[in-house]
Amino acid sequence: MRGEIIWNKDSSFNPSTAWGSWLSAKNPILRDIHEYILVFSKGTFSRENLGRKSTISKEKFLEFTKSVWTFPAEPATKVGHPAPFPVELPYRLIHHYTFEGEVVLDSFMGSGQTAIAAIKTRRHYVGYDISEEYGKLAEKRIKEFSLTYNAPKLCGFEKKRDKK
Repeated sequence: MRGEIIWNKDSSFNPSTAWGSWLSAKNPILRDIHEYILVFSKGTFSRENLGRKSTISKEKFLEFTKSVWTFPAEPATKVGHPAPFPVELPYRLIHHYTFEGEVVLDSFMGSGQTAIAAIKTRRHYVGYDISEEYGKLAEKRIKEFSLTYNAPKLCGFEKKRDKK
């Protein structure tokens, strides 16, 4: 393991209570306001640049190399998936660990957040999900994002014009 990042999503939570045993030491339950992102590599991660473009700025590099990241979670109602994470999460990881034009693989496509982050960072993506419903959700969200974002058309999505 190369390291771990703690995603502190506290800024998105209201001061709700952890029930279990209210105001008692009988059975208090912790409220999870963070998640771990574990970074692994096979052997060392040292890579030759080979003329590829690194797109991370000095400011982002300094911020993304910290072991604690604080930004809000994504509401499930906004995305249409029960366990979404914000685009900011894969955006940081993609910027930090890939060069422009490389391919990002998401084997749990869900709502398409990683693909959207790949488009924002000018990377290509491959994604799949065992749920046909989530596959369609991801495709819809990626299409909508691609049509509004100034990015290369990676999936061949284009607005069809009415022929009159």
